[in-house]
This record gives sequence, structure tokens and C-alpha cells, in this order.
Amino acid sequence: MNTASSFFQRRAQDNLSITGNWVLANFEELKKINKSLNQELAISKSIDFVGLVQMDTNGAHLLIKMIGEERLKVVLEQDNTLPTAFRSLLLAVLQSFEEAKEQQQSEKKYNPISLWLAQLGRQTIEAKHEVIRWLAFLGTVIESMFLTMLQPNKWRVTSVVAHIDSSGFKAVPIVFLLNFLVGAVIAFLGATVLEQFGATIFTVHLVGFAFMREFGVILAAILIAGRTASAFTAHIGSMRLNEEIDALKVSGVDPLQILVLPRVTALLVSLPLLTFIAIIAGILGGMGVSVFMLNISPTLFMEVLIDKVGLRHFLVGMSKAPILAFVIATTGCLEGFRVEGSAESLGQRTTSSVVKCIFLVILIDAMLAMFFMKMGW
Repeated sequence: MNTASSFFQRRAQDNLSITGNWVLANFEELKKINKSLNQELAISKSIDFVGLVQMDTNGAHLLIKMIGEERLKVVLEQDNTLPTAFRSLLLAVLQSFEEAKEQQQSEKKYNPISLWLAQLGRQTIEAKHEVIRWLAFLGTVIESMFLTMLQPNKWRVTSVVAHIDSSGFKAVPIVFLLNFLVGAVIAFLGATVLEQFGATIFTVHLVGFAFMREFGVILAAILIAGRTASAFTAHIGSMRLNEEIDALKVSGVDPLQILVLPRVTALLVSLPLLTFIAIIAGILGGMGVSVFMLNISPTLFMEVLIDKVGLRHFLVGMSKAPILAFVIATTGCLEGFRVEGSAESLGQRTTSSVVKCIFLVILIDAMLAMFFMKMGW
């Protein structure tokens, strides 16, 4: 028996029967009979399925494409010998064909601008839900912190110290190095411009003002957002995948007290310390450029820094650190709790955590900077 006759057979001059096994295992052979089957269909007035043994979704899809949707509908209406299972499968695949056509036609009705605006609207609504979800989690964390403060027996000092070590002390080298280099670059660029006006001494003001108010805290916060927030998300997310958080809830333990509060507390301690180190490192980088390129002695540099820049700029920068620390920690933990049952979800939430934290750090820092400027601080 040849390949063609394995899947169709002419029983009468004008009648064609579909036979054999129209399944995925025979998909390659079924594709080869396309031409010969079309020739037989062209000279056949009627089609039946008397010899059909097996058929799956792949076979039904291929059969519909060969016979044609409209002709197959007529055949299904006239043929009463087709088993119910095969009839239901063919009708279901036919329905999917029609839905795909309707979707394509509906998409053609709208121009790209309309589709873009619709997508923008959906993203705006999703952003609103994200903000509401984040604010609700922030409120829950704040409430839990105040309740835990009144119950010393629930303080998890060991966990807090461990997180201070991992998120704070181990981040000191990279924070110091980055801010030292950025301080040197800012001093070099500032001196290049100020030298044209004979005002290279104001490089000290530039470095001190920039790092005390802005660069110290924002560079430290961005590094922590990329380093620590992702670690928080990955750790809590992996616990979600292993159903450890569900086990904590069943045991009557609040996951916020076990997983979130120690991390938030640790970052509230470590980020201000890292900000202080970042400010010192940036000033040292600027001092290095001033000493070796501008002939400004370290003593003169420190005198100008103390007398002209002022302590209030340092306090403004340090005051931002706890706010940014709280935002970074809560965002990282929230994204961890939103992980769903797959490694792909864990990767997506970890990436989302870093992006959101960096965005929020820059946004909140800008808002605080404008506020302090308006207040004259």
C-alpha cells in the first residue's frame, strides 16, 4: 500500500474516503500527500471518513487545510458516520481557525496609532495598580514595624546583624571605589571649565556640594538597589518557589516579621553608613585631582570645604539615606513575594526589582532635592 492510500482511498468514482491515522507521528508523511489528495478532492463530489482510525489536533489542522474550511463544514453536516470524538475535534479546530481570522480582521480595522494608544492605556492602568500595590505593602510594613517595636521578644537581632554584614559591610569596597572615581572625574571636569575663568579653587565647592547633597547618597543607593534589592527578591522568591513561605504561614509565623523587617532594618542602618563612606570617598577623589593637577594643598582643600560648603549640605544628603533605604528594601521584598511558580518568574521579578528600585531612587532623590532647595536648606 502506497503512502497516499494509507490516508485516503477512492471507494467509488465520485467518492473519496479519508482513512488511516492522521496523527502527529505521521505528520511528515501527511504533508507529502498534499498534492495527490488535492487532485483526488478536485474530482470527488463526496467525502466520508469511513476508514479513519485515529486523529489528533495536528491531523485535524492539516486535514482542514487540505479539504478547505467551507467544504469540510458541508461534509460534517452531511456525514453521519463520523464518530463523535472526531467530529468534536474537527469542529473545535474549525472554530479556532475562525477566531484567528476574526482577530486578524479586527487588528486590520485599527491603525498603528490606535493600537499604540490602547497599549499605552493598558500600561497606565497596570502602573496605577503597581503603585497601589506598592503603597499598600509599604503601609503594611510600617504597621508591622511599629507593632514589633513594642514587642522586644520578636526582635530578630541575629538576622538584622547578618543582613547588615551582607548588604552593608560587604558593599563598602565597591561603594568606596566608585565614589572615589566619580569624585575624581567631577573634579577634573569642573577644573577644566573653571580654569578658563581663573577660578579653579571653586572645584572644592563643586566636589563638596555635589557629593554631600546628591552624588554620595544617590550612587550608594543605586549600588544597593542593584546589589541588595536583587538579592532580597531572589531569596524571598526562591522561598516562594519552594513553598517555604506557605509553610511559615501554616506554622502561624508572620512572613513579614521573619523575612521583611530584618532586611528593612538592616538597610536602614547600612545605607546611611554607606552614604557617609561614599561622601568621604568622593571628596577624597576630588582632593586627589586638586592636589596633583590644580596644586591645591590638602590643607587648603579641607579649609575651603569646611568654611565654604557648610554642614547643612552634609545633613541634607544624609537625611535622604533612610528614606531611600526603606524604599529599596520594601520594593525588593515585595517583588520577591510576587514570584509565581517558575524560574522564569523569579528572573523577571529580580530584573523588575532592580529596575524599579533604581527608578524610585532617582525619582525620590529628585523630589527631595527640589523640596530642600525650595525650603532653602
